[in-house]
Amino acid sequence: METAKRSLTKAVIWNLIGLLTMGIVGFLATGSLMVGGATALINTCVGFCCYLAYERVWSRIQWGLQ
Repeated sequence: METAKRSLTKAVIWNLIGLLTMGIVGFLATGSLMVGGATALINTCVGFCCYLAYERVWSRIQWGLQ
């Protein structure tokens, strides 16, 4: 079973990658650092919470494990 610390670490790293990617996409789409950055930040916060909850739920499901 995966520990909460491992799930948290994975979520933070994944969301930093997402923040950078979304920031670039947001800037390219809008031409504004403020709008692109705000969009990326909101997306990252929502995504972080969802991903962390998703990982914790799956850490309790035994299906598919050997």
